[in-house]
Amino acid sequence: MRILLVEDNTELASWLGKALRQAQYAVDIVHDGEDADHALRLAEYALVILDLALPKIDGMTVLRRLRQRANKVPVIILTANASLGGRVAGLDEGADDYLAKPFEIAELEARIRAQLRRGSDRALPEITVGELLFNGRTRQFSLSGEPLSFTPREHAVLEHLVLKAGTTVSKSALSESVFGFDDLADPSAIEIYVHRVRKKLEGSSVKIATLRGLGYLLRHDE
Repeated sequence: MRILLVEDNTELASWLGKALRQAQYAVDIVHDGEDADHALRLAEYALVILDLALPKIDGMTVLRRLRQRANKVPVIILTANASLGGRVAGLDEGADDYLAKPFEIAELEARIRAQLRRGSDRALPEITVGELLFNGRTRQFSLSGEPLSFTPREHAVLEHLVLKAGTTVSKSALSESVFGFDDLADPSAIEIYVHRVRKKLEGSSVKIATLRGLGYLLRHDE
């Protein structure tokens, strides 16, 4: 899952980025509204964490422009001013949630999970594909009842595929969900991570099929 974090406090942004990456999200960080608007026009994100008090273009304007483009990506607003009027204005502009500073990272992660569940094509507490189970609340995988261990990028690959189970995911879409714009990713890198995930699913009926020219498909072979 790829997240855009828009926060002008570089120390806070660095801390949040590190925590979210440890939680197995791919995170892009920008520090002003102009860069945020540009990133949102170029890339597809699963979720946006948006501060309101930004240089160049304020967060509310970034949000307004985003919704005017009919982009429905979930947006969580971070703000030091959590007045009723401010919350109402943000929600009216299209925000999905509000979190006042200071906050606990555990609460932010819970709100992120809630928004991702709502925004997913497969918005279920649990998703099963054969013996594979994905817990949408904890974002943990198990196979035949046994927990699976993945690196953050392996996890991102399988999470994207399981949320799109039964449909084809292009290599470019999968790559965008795994790598941030600061990552130096070789074009073949996604193939390596898909291969590693396949190895961990060996012996089960759960397969990642390669459809040449189209992408990847997570399926259950009866």
